[in-house]
Amino acid sequence: MALSEERKASLLAYCKLTELADDPDVQVLLPALYDGAVEYLADAGIQEPEEGAARARYDLCVNYLVLAAMDQRDAAVVGSTVTDNPVFRRILTQLKLSQPANPQTLTDLGVT
Repeated sequence: MALSEERKASLLAYCKLTELADDPDVQVLLPALYDGAVEYLADAGIQEPEEGAARARYDLCVNYLVLAAMDQRDAAVVGSTVTDNPVFRRILTQLKLSQPANPQTLTDLGVT
């Protein structure tokens, strides 16, 4: 799904970038980071909710991924331990548990 103006405004507010909405770098980065977050969740087995379905937790996960990508563009990980934000991890786990089983994965595992 493309980044709608309404969703973009919400994402800018979450990332505290509202005042930079017209910045050319933000205009290029935000849609790319949004698409990357949506794809990441899809690869994790979490599909975007259907039109009209509850989507608050999904949007929070996308927001977190976009903000993390924005904040960590120039960051380097120091040490050997990297941990996710525990709130994000709980939301992601709950979303994964609420998704139907992927039939292709079940076939690959030999489950019928």
